[in-house]
Amino acid sequence: MGSFKRDEIEQAFRKYWHAGAVAEDWNGFAEMFTEDAQYVEHVLGSMRGREAIRSWIVPIMEQYCELYTAYEWHTVDEDADRVIVYMQNRRDHPSGSGTIDFPGITILHYAGGGLFDLEEDFWSVPGGQATTVEYAAACEQHDPEHRQKRTRLHWGDGPEWTRGAKSYFER
Repeated sequence: MGSFKRDEIEQAFRKYWHAGAVAEDWNGFAEMFTEDAQYVEHVLGSMRGREAIRSWIVPIMEQYCELYTAYEWHTVDEDADRVIVYMQNRRDHPSGSGTIDFPGITILHYAGGGLFDLEEDFWSVPGGQATTVEYAAACEQHDPEHRQKRTRLHWGDGPEWTRGAKSYFER
């Protein structure tokens, strides 16, 4: 049996989702972790500690500024104090129609006090590579400046709390 109630874990997850995916406040996102949290990014590396997470997440999200996260579903495992969330790593298509996506799954361990002490990320490496190439070609064909516009037009069909503004600049 876990140490925390489902409602507490759910509330912390919604704050976490809002800080990162919706608000794209990566400094605020880092504050959702304990001082000694472990962040395991199975492709890009692992880090330990809130400040290490912050030092990594802020520049990497700027590097991939055209990318945003579209929620598909999540579940809370109260017995293990964990949240599992399935999402699409999304770019709006530069033609103005549709998206270019690759899937990801995140597992979080809730530590109490509104904080997480573990994040483990899994995403499709072949999908990520293929969509990067597809997006670059689409930008070249339709709108070479699209990346800088940071559009977020297709948040998906998740609950209202999972969706943000139509662009990074409107958030």
